[in-house]
Amino acid sequence: MTLAVHNIEVVYEDVMLVVKGASIRVPRDGIVALLGANGAGKTTLLRAMTGLLDVHRGSITRGHVSIDGAPVDTRRAADVVRSGVSQVMEGRRVFIEFTVDENLRVGAYTRGRGEIAEKLDRVYGMFPVLGERRSQRAGYLSGGEQQMLAIGRALMADPKYILLDEPSLGLAPQVVERIRDLVVDIRRSGTGVLLVEQNAAMALSIADHGYVMENGKIVMDAPAQALRDDDDIREFYLGTGTGAGTLRDVKHYKRRKRWLS
Repeated sequence: MTLAVHNIEVVYEDVMLVVKGASIRVPRDGIVALLGANGAGKTTLLRAMTGLLDVHRGSITRGHVSIDGAPVDTRRAADVVRSGVSQVMEGRRVFIEFTVDENLRVGAYTRGRGEIAEKLDRVYGMFPVLGERRSQRAGYLSGGEQQMLAIGRALMADPKYILLDEPSLGLAPQVVERIRDLVVDIRRSGTGVLLVEQNAAMALSIADHGYVMENGKIVMDAPAQALRDDDDIREFYLGTGTGAGTLRDVKHYKRRKRWLS
């Protein structure tokens, strides 16, 4: 069982080619990390997988997206959710005037009314702090609590796969550790995870497999351990970089340095 992107191209406003022949696979029993600098095309790839491109005047012009072998790239976003894929967007995007409980119930709009209480119990079990604040407006939560709420809202749809776009962004280190542990718990519960992260060290510490995206293309694809051990990945993404602009620049820098020495 796999959520898969097959060689897709994405164009915005019929002009701007943003994703250029990308292919990735997210198994139902795994965590997959998608790394890349800002503007690499990561968020656009997620939109293509969840049916949100139309909202941003984008479209898939080649390739397709499938869930467990069934193409879904022509479906509406709500139908993609019903098929088993939920997305947590960058920046959390909670409804700040709604209570915690109301935010979570919004996430269950594709489920039957009789299932909501069961899903709420599950989410409050995973996030006890949300249970303590269920009647509080989401706008009064801390950044970490809002991120938990956004993840919990996505889980209310009981997804087979969940796509997390920068879940650690702007959070304190101890909160990032909590989010990391929650991602592992989600995988253990039987939900496949695609984790888009600038925090490459955190992402690769829990991922089974990883992809590196640059300028709309997948430029590396390997088990997470192999990426952690790769000198170029360590140099560019794990904090010992030369300051070069892309992973390809790092490789060019090294070749030039050897030539000059």
